Amino acid sequence: METIFDVVTVTCFAGLVIAFFRFTNRNRRTLIEFLVAALALAVANQIGNAGQTVLAVSLILGSLGFVALAAKS
Repeated sequence: METIFDVVTVTCFAGLVIAFFRFTNRNRRTLIEFLVAALALAVANQIGNAGQTVLAVSLILGSLGFVALAAKS
């Protein structure tokens, strides 16, 4: 891990895995929603490493908000 975006996105991804097993009913729809959020985190990592800090941070926050909403339902 070389940049702050590497550390943040990998930590968020680990949090997604924990949240999926701990706070959801583990159905297929929730898994797909969490996979979409994981993909968004991977894109945010690449964008952040390319120097687009504002876009990367907003994508990270948006994916975490999406996961929070998905875990509630």
